[in-house]
Amino acid sequence: MANKLYEYMSPEQSGVQITESKDGKDLFMAGLFIQGDVKNQNGRVYPKDEIAKACESVKERLSKGETVMGELDHPEELQINLDRVSHIITDLYCEDSNGLGKLKIIETPMGNIARALLKAGAKLGVSSRGSGNVNESGRVSDFDIVTVDIVAQPSAPDAYPKTIYESLFNMRGGAQMFDTASALTHDKSAERHLMKAITGFINELKIK
Repeated sequence: MANKLYEYMSPEQSGVQITESKDGKDLFMAGLFIQGDVKNQNGRVYPKDEIAKACESVKERLSKGETVMGELDHPEELQINLDRVSHIITDLYCEDSNGLGKLKIIETPMGNIARALLKAGAKLGVSSRGSGNVNESGRVSDFDIVTVDIVAQPSAPDAYPKTIYESLFNMRGGAQMFDTASALTHDKSAERHLMKAITGFINELKIK
């Protein structure tokens, strides 16, 4: 049975660039999404050919018109949770030994929260989510990538990425902030209230 594989890349590791469309409506994150041919912090090594096959598989899905969705979170399961979707993958390709890509943040409640977090200066990284086999030396084979998620990086060195969805609903006023993010989809005036709430959320998670 294949292992669930999650590989976190901090903003510094991935070199993620945040860009906006000319009209300011769309927000993108682009950079290194998964590293190959080196032992990562989880003790695993993804050979170049495995990265290349996984990237090609995603590109094929995209070329067929499939929407490859990702979440603002670090989920434990491989399937996509539609209530947590924040973005779509628009490109994923292999360069040298690495998987580089681009994602577009979309107008969902969690997408609106991701956008607000980025605009407020929060440190957000990426985490690939997939499956594969791992031998005793940590070498990965039969790698299949499901998606790439956005995760929050704590300010403390080597700390594990924060789980945004659970943290949101565990904090005081979190549910209200989610409702405000939901309202933003059809009421742009809600953005001011969301940005105010986001400041407290960032302080709660210590991700700035």
